[in-house]
Amino acid sequence: MSAPITVDIWSDIACPWCYIGKRKFEAGLAEFAGRDDVEVTYHSFELAPDTPVDFDGSEIDFLVRHKGMPADQVRGMLDQVRGIAADVGLDYDFDRLQHTKTLKAHEALHFAKAHGRQAELAERLFQAYFEQGRHVGRAEELADLAADVGLDREAVLAALESGEYSADVAADIDQARAYGISGVPFFVINGKYGVSGAQAPETFTQALDRVRAEETDRV
Repeated sequence: MSAPITVDIWSDIACPWCYIGKRKFEAGLAEFAGRDDVEVTYHSFELAPDTPVDFDGSEIDFLVRHKGMPADQVRGMLDQVRGIAADVGLDYDFDRLQHTKTLKAHEALHFAKAHGRQAELAERLFQAYFEQGRHVGRAEELADLAADVGLDREAVLAALESGEYSADVAADIDQARAYGISGVPFFVINGKYGVSGAQAPETFTQALDRVRAEETDRV
């Protein structure tokens, strides 16, 4: 039997392209013949670590301040992103979105990884943030969302309040820096091939095919 192909994905819950990229990667994976032998792991990346947990303002306000862009340009950009998201079946609601610091969300994802539910929680957090206007920066809300995917709410809450997984988040960010990752989503296949951005599904399929072919040639 061939060894599993690993796909390590650096992303941020507050990154609209990361949710879009997740959908495109999933579509590409679905077309890969060896999809059952692919192991996917999500890794932490904070795009705006200085963001307060309770940001006072809309997504437009945040981007105007963070990017220094005119409000009209930001609105146009968000409309474009909303359209691209819709093309992959996502319903972004930037009017309801609650911008926040994502550190605790990343800690929750590490808890979920330790308990075999990371993929499920990643999907739930993206959905909550971009489509449902939920606050993913607060421990109580994150514990509720984790419970939605079958995790123990009180155990999640205790882990977030103690910072049990903060070192794991920091290690992911350090690894991203070592790889030279400056933007997300970023996909690392078998620890050696990098795919940057929300690429077309066929890009991911071709990359996986290439890795599998190389492994077969070595056997």
